[in-house]
Amino acid sequence: MRAFEPSNRSAASLEAGAYARSGTRARRLALAGCFLTLALLAGCNQTSRMHTGSIGPSTASSTTTAPRGEPALSEMTTDQLANAVRAYGARYEGNPKDKANGLAFASALQMTGRNEQSLAVMRQVAIAHPDDRDVLAAYGKALAAAGDLPKALETVRRAQTPDRPDWRLMSTEGAVLDQLGQPEKARVLYERALVLQPNEPSILSNLGMSYLLSKDLPKSETYLARAVKLPGADARVRQNLALVMGLQGRFDEAERTASAVLSPDEAKANVAYLRQMLSQKNTWSELAAEDRG
Repeated sequence: MRAFEPSNRSAASLEAGAYARSGTRARRLALAGCFLTLALLAGCNQTSRMHTGSIGPSTASSTTTAPRGEPALSEMTTDQLANAVRAYGARYEGNPKDKANGLAFASALQMTGRNEQSLAVMRQVAIAHPDDRDVLAAYGKALAAAGDLPKALETVRRAQTPDRPDWRLMSTEGAVLDQLGQPEKARVLYERALVLQPNEPSILSNLGMSYLLSKDLPKSETYLARAVKLPGADARVRQNLALVMGLQGRFDEAERTASAVLSPDEAKANVAYLRQMLSQKNTWSELAAEDRG
């Protein structure tokens, strides 16, 4: 769906073990998650499940800059992310109850694949701020990233209030439902979120990745292409768009799109790896045959 928010991570690996409801869907999610990881690193070595678009913790999101003067988390290289994790971690040790730093630390940990540690951090922040909607939303995302999707759904829903609905919570709930194999319900929430926050790129990106998981690549591209043109779209939205282009065999176009947010060598390596994966597995045709079976 930090790339695959995911998400996005974005961008991220949706491991089959967390989605055992359907063998076909589990394989599709695992493959899609591997491809989405390419949007951040040239290989499947990042494991946050919550990058279905450009979703991050509600306040200290992937757009947070840390340490001071560094780019947003979603724009960082592997080394920069490691430095950010160390900086946030040092501040967290000094004051584990600090909301902003705790949210940012958890987000950075997810982006480096340290999902269990991210969840442990968010548990402590949630204890200190039990009624804070931003904290509950981020806690729900951490639960989902660690594979506890039912509890993630419960937590995010508990944070929502009917009289003051939060579009971020709606989008997050949609991302969890997508991972639970309920895309229709997820898309209803994305559309409701867009009513509250029209033309929000992270919501449109989540919609695009929802359609990717359903193998509707043209519709996925439509939403991602729309999202990437909007102010506030982070690097993962463009990476997700490049992914969908590559999955449709438009590798040169995918490389050009990814090059806007990655180095030329990184973009080339990602597309080369994607091309190799598709060549070896005949991915979408194989999964479509399984669906018919």
